[in-house]
Amino acid sequence: MSPTLINIAVIIFGLIIGSFLNVVVVRLPQGKSLVRPRSACPSCEKNIAWHDNIPVLSFLILRGRCRFCKTQISIRYPVIELLTALLFLAAKVRFGLSPLLIIRDWPFISILVAITFIDLEHRIIPDRLSLGGLALGLLTAWLVPGFGLIKGLLGAAAGFGVFFVFAWLYEKLSKKSGLGGGDIKLLAMLGAFVGPVGIFFIILISSVLGSFVGITWALASGKKGVMSVSIPYGPFLVVGALYYYLIGDLWLPSMIRI
Repeated sequence: MSPTLINIAVIIFGLIIGSFLNVVVVRLPQGKSLVRPRSACPSCEKNIAWHDNIPVLSFLILRGRCRFCKTQISIRYPVIELLTALLFLAAKVRFGLSPLLIIRDWPFISILVAITFIDLEHRIIPDRLSLGGLALGLLTAWLVPGFGLIKGLLGAAAGFGVFFVFAWLYEKLSKKSGLGGGDIKLLAMLGAFVGPVGIFFIILISSVLGSFVGITWALASGKKGVMSVSIPYGPFLVVGALYYYLIGDLWLPSMIRI
């Protein structure tokens, strides 16, 4: 199969997984089954036919509205589908098509996408995702050339320990709890995939990005001080992790990849 056809297949597969991730984002925080019942319009509760559930395409054909009640469909649905497809393609280009891509890299990306949108909408990071991802990272770490289980364990420990201290300092400075246990477990999961060095780069990237967004938001909303702005931190960790995982470690000197 030609490289172009492979890339098209990867994009289609990513769109399909993205469609499933939309189900995860909606149902997991509510404790509902991810497989039953069939998808339905949240407004009129009519079941969605297969031809109205084609990733991105159905959204465009229906002009972003339910076929039955004409209620507007959230833009989140095509955004997650397109984002997942693009990230799957980026991972394929970065790591090459291999069994490891299928059992480690793509599931890792899928978990991060789901965590991002759940945290944005519900301000929670489900343990089923973070702890499940931690288990996946450790179980597959030994398959990664030059990585191994020891580095995965060290990364998870570093993620938990460093962020625990970071959360403690934040609470002391702001006099309020703004970094929850979900963020700590998320960073432990990330450490299992990127190792101890990667964790520090992720914290650096996410802190800079989070501070920039927080300051901008505070200025735009007229609030005094970035500490007065409540923003979920999980998405910033995810952005930092994806940058490091797919791009960032390419420019790190080999001497610090421990």
